[in-house]
Amino acid sequence: MRRRHRGKWADIPAGHEDPLSYAVQSRNRSVVRMVDDAVRHRQVMLAFQPIVQARRPDFAAFYEGLLRVRDDSGRIIPAGEFIREIEETETGRIMDCLALEQGLQVLYEQPALRLSINMSARSIGYDRWTRTLKRGLKRDATVAERLILEITEASAMTVPELVTNFMAPLQRKGISFALDDFGAGFTSFRYLRDFFFDVVKIDGQFIRGIHADPDNQVLTRALVSIAQQFDMFTVAEFVESAEDVAFLTDIGVDCLQGYYFGAPTVHPTWEQEIGETARAG
Repeated sequence: MRRRHRGKWADIPAGHEDPLSYAVQSRNRSVVRMVDDAVRHRQVMLAFQPIVQARRPDFAAFYEGLLRVRDDSGRIIPAGEFIREIEETETGRIMDCLALEQGLQVLYEQPALRLSINMSARSIGYDRWTRTLKRGLKRDATVAERLILEITEASAMTVPELVTNFMAPLQRKGISFALDDFGAGFTSFRYLRDFFFDVVKIDGQFIRGIHADPDNQVLTRALVSIAQQFDMFTVAEFVESAEDVAFLTDIGVDCLQGYYFGAPTVHPTWEQEIGETARAG
């Protein structure tokens, strides 16, 4: 390929014969540097998405707190642009710490709230993360029973024995654990039995449009059956239509999460919803 000597490809180093590939790699590196800098300066915030009871969809069972990273202008950097590059790095561990720190603060401020926070199995044993959790639990004795820690299936399966040993003492303190993206990877049923997750979140690839997809209906019924066998609470992700809601409720899914019920927002309305739940309950 003849390399251009002027314009946007002029600075491609020798050996990079695919200008598009080089441009993508260069952009990815730039985004990762931006994220690294933002995390160091704590330019992050939580966005909150409701998880509603399937048979009482007007009420949120809990919320998921999703960490959002902002650039210098305040714009949120889409996670899809960097998460694969940083999830196994020190920056990924620090993001887990900041998400937990902010989530614990929200739980302290909202005593009727239940909140799930994402973490990677790679953060297990990370000293800063452990100190953050201990401080939060010491500050408010009710936090443990209102905190749900989410670990993706893929992350859990990298170090299954470590995850099992990590979960047990925290569950005794009252903390719940959710297995995120259930069905997306290759979970060993032996480990699923040993993990004792409290919640499984069925991956959205099986859920979106499920009312019209016989294959995904069979797979999701199987996942729900497995969860019920192990006495685990089920959440369907990426719920986006009334037809999907009806099908998922009919097959016994416990809770639903998706844009049909609300997009993640940095301006949650849970104060009103929690008050209504308390009055109804």
